Amino acid sequence: MTTVLAIEDDALLRDSIVNALIVRGLTAIAAENGYVGLKLAQENIPDLVLCDVRMPGLSGYEVLKSLRQDPNTATIPLIFLTAENTPEVMAIGADLGANGYLCKPFSTTELMAAIAPFI
Repeated sequence: MTTVLAIEDDALLRDSIVNALIVRGLTAIAAENGYVGLKLAQENIPDLVLCDVRMPGLSGYEVLKSLRQDPNTATIPLIFLTAENTPEVMAIGADLGANGYLCKPFSTTELMAAIAPFI
């Protein structure tokens, strides 16, 4: 079964993502911040990570850097979730090895379309 890790500090959005994944038959793991998300990624080796860019503590960029440096998690696809739809933000993520972006707010349909190539 496909496992998706959602790292999002907004509890309502995180719960919404998890529910959407479960309804579609996917296994969903959730983390409220980058530290917990990184730990869960290393413990569970998900098939895909959805990660907020701006979070207190460990940012999404830092999560991605850490994932890419660990041989066990280096190839896990990661899609950033962001409210900042700017070329600068997207360029930073691309340089770090992000596999895509999903701009907030997004619908369940947009979420599923974004993750479809990776599940």
